[in-house]
Amino acid sequence: MDLASRYKGVVGLVFGDNPSSNEDSYIQRLLDRISNGTLPDDRRTAILELQSVVAESNAAQLAFGASGFPVILGILKEQRDDVEMVRGALETLLGALTPIDHARAQKAEVHAAPMNSDLLSREAENITLLLSLLEEEDFYVRYYTLQILTALLMNSQNRLQEAILTTPRGITRLMDMLMDREVIRNEALLLLTHLTREAEEIQKIVVFEGAFEKIFSIIREEGGSDGDVVVQDCLELLNNLLRSSSSNQILLRETMGFEPIISILKLRGITYKFTQQKTVNLLSALETINMLIMGGADTDPGKDSNKLANRTVLVQKKLLGHLMMLGVESQWAPVAVRCMTFKCIGDLVDGHPKNRDILASKVLGEDRQVEPALNSILRIILQTSSIQEFVAADYVFKTFCEKNREGQTMLASTLIPQPHPTVRDPLEDDVNMSFGSMLLRGLCSGEADGDLETCCRAASILSHVLKDNIQCKEKALKIVLESPMPSMGTPEPLFQRIVRYLAVASSMKSKDKSSTLGKSYIQQIILKLLVTWTVDCPAAVQCFLDSRHHLTYLLELVADPAATVCIRGLASILLGECVIYNKSNENGKDAFAVVDAVSQKMGLTSYFSKFEEMQSSFIFSSSKKPPQDHKPLARTATPSEAEIEDVDEAGAMDKGNEDHPMLLSLFDPSFIGLVKSLDGNIRERIVDVYSRPKSEVAVVPADLEQRSGENEKDYINRLKAFIEKQCSEIQNLLARNAALAEDVASSGRNEHSQGSEQRASTVMEKVQMESIRRELQESSQRLETVKAEKAKIESEASSYKNIAGKLESDLKSLSDAYNSLEQANYHLEQEIKSLKGGEDPMEFPDIEAIKEEVRKEAQKESEDELNDLLVCLGQEESKVEKLTARLIELGVDVDKLLEDIGDESEAQGESEEDDH
Repeated sequence: MDLASRYKGVVGLVFGDNPSSNEDSYIQRLLDRISNGTLPDDRRTAILELQSVVAESNAAQLAFGASGFPVILGILKEQRDDVEMVRGALETLLGALTPIDHARAQKAEVHAAPMNSDLLSREAENITLLLSLLEEEDFYVRYYTLQILTALLMNSQNRLQEAILTTPRGITRLMDMLMDREVIRNEALLLLTHLTREAEEIQKIVVFEGAFEKIFSIIREEGGSDGDVVVQDCLELLNNLLRSSSSNQILLRETMGFEPIISILKLRGITYKFTQQKTVNLLSALETINMLIMGGADTDPGKDSNKLANRTVLVQKKLLGHLMMLGVESQWAPVAVRCMTFKCIGDLVDGHPKNRDILASKVLGEDRQVEPALNSILRIILQTSSIQEFVAADYVFKTFCEKNREGQTMLASTLIPQPHPTVRDPLEDDVNMSFGSMLLRGLCSGEADGDLETCCRAASILSHVLKDNIQCKEKALKIVLESPMPSMGTPEPLFQRIVRYLAVASSMKSKDKSSTLGKSYIQQIILKLLVTWTVDCPAAVQCFLDSRHHLTYLLELVADPAATVCIRGLASILLGECVIYNKSNENGKDAFAVVDAVSQKMGLTSYFSKFEEMQSSFIFSSSKKPPQDHKPLARTATPSEAEIEDVDEAGAMDKGNEDHPMLLSLFDPSFIGLVKSLDGNIRERIVDVYSRPKSEVAVVPADLEQRSGENEKDYINRLKAFIEKQCSEIQNLLARNAALAEDVASSGRNEHSQGSEQRASTVMEKVQMESIRRELQESSQRLETVKAEKAKIESEASSYKNIAGKLESDLKSLSDAYNSLEQANYHLEQEIKSLKGGEDPMEFPDIEAIKEEVRKEAQKESEDELNDLLVCLGQEESKVEKLTARLIELGVDVDKLLEDIGDESEAQGESEEDDH
């Protein structure tokens, strides 16, 4: 089935089998004139009219799609020499693929442009034909072709990508367009940007064709960050190539380096002017920097090593200085740019000890106005009016302090209180103030006018400094702050001052809810600091419980229905920490006293329910979802000026929950995980405390003895009073346990979640099972002891068995030897008896006679052998005499010859001895 018949079928389904209309007949006449006309001018006029009507009418686009593609594609194939006809054909195609303005089109109409794009892209040879037109010399032919390819890409992206990949030199032709005239270059750039968004194979080919060099060349020509939308398109194409490819990042690092992208961040001129386009360009460049810092896709096996190398090189190329200028020192940069800059700084030092040290030693300013970079960032946090900027700058301290004990200790060492000023002095007036002093000043600011915004931000920074560092926590506990008015109060520890600010924030919110609706995060952040500070720090728990009012206030906060879910939950966690990290034995301040107070105030079921409510809140439940990818800045997604400036309050309370969405950023996954782990530990510890309640009276056996001089009656009365007191205490314990059982039993009637009901119903079972568990533990210990003793006995028995076997073997050997001796002894005794008795005497030979006979025989044999030797010797001597006479006749020196023969014989004898 050809294109025309297939498209007619689609039109028939939409409009019926007889879609007759004025547009249809008019389009058919124009197509007939184009294909069958004899005069060139008439054909050119017809194609111009067709181009005009297709661009104006959705119905005309549908009619053209039904039968016009074969005619237009025939022109592009067979009439390449007629440039005007080719131009008209391309413009007509572009009009058929461009959607009509929805305001002009009727709502009930079927949009023809997507259908035409689908129809044209079904045949790969059509895309190949269009790509071949990019090699034509005519400017408009190349320009319209690029526009057609872009229109096809918008509606049929996958098909176009596949067709371009299968076309020889398809990507190469598009890359060549980047070096063409400016208008064509810009269209090719836009087309490549769309092509490379999700096509990994196309990304590799584009990089192989030298995309990095061409991109940075265009950016330099357009003026860097001061350029127009072309710079944005270049950066978007660059981001597409780097976003998910570690190999492309490595290629960029090892070929061109990172200097070209870093140079885009360099601000030029004395007065920096940030237009909307420049802001978008800077945001795109910062997005590129952030991609390099993150090292590639999470699934890439080489991501970690590439990330480490990228961060090291970026800092070596002075990126940190440019970021500090853009985000900290520049007062004219938009909030969005500063926020993205802080994110890049935070990611740059995250998990990189060397970069952290460089940031810690970084100094900003000139001449006398010099201060550490961390101090400047802290100053921005305490002074900015943008919540978005506060969260971004807070991220820098979070990553700097994460698993950086040296950095935390360095910052904590500067926590030295300064004398309270007599006149309110802004923080910016004193650049010589240390980090710790500025932080403490921020913690104490706002108490007079009741605005705790600055205190809340300082508390967030302090929580990073103290996290997982017991030395810093104990040092901060020793800090004592003076009262703002010494005559009105006494100095108090920093920890207790922060608890007091928590109460002040609560009272402010209850007085005027409308004015604090936008700042409903103050109590949560202060509670986050207290929770972080108290973890693994019994001294902090003791400091909190030193004032009875603190425990009372915290119980009221947990039970306060006006407080947010997050506030009640974090307050419950802080109460639980006062149980699990409580090492005090003092009456009224120990773990049992805290648990008892919770049980009497609200009941354990209600207390535990606060955990479930917090876990189900949107702040904690949102942390379970994977973070959504940041939406790339595209030309079609360019933000407006208002969106760029700040988006702090957008959608602040659209969750149906009073907790501020900003807390999603501050409550990072590590803090969420800490809270969840504390939840389980608190439940176990409270069950353990209730299963082994503390006795209120220490019974000393000596107290039960009769005192000296005490009569029987007084002694009996004293014993009765003691027993009555013990009974009263037992009744109190039974009453509390009964209340606990009642709370657990009533959990089935609560309207909490199913998980809450199940956990609450098992509390009493855990209490009852605790004693059984201990008995099983003791039994298992006794069993282990018995097993150890059994193993020891078996080992000793085995050794004894081995010894017995050895002794048995030795005994057998001795027995055999003894038997042999017995037999020998027996034979000797028999011989002796036979000799003594004279019966059958044994005849012994004459030894001397035998010896003499043997000697004579040996002498006779020796004489015979000697005679034989003498005869042989005489024969040999005669032969020697004859040989000597013969040699003398021949003129040989016989004596010399005998000497040589003697030397050779001696040498041969020595060699034989050596061989032996």
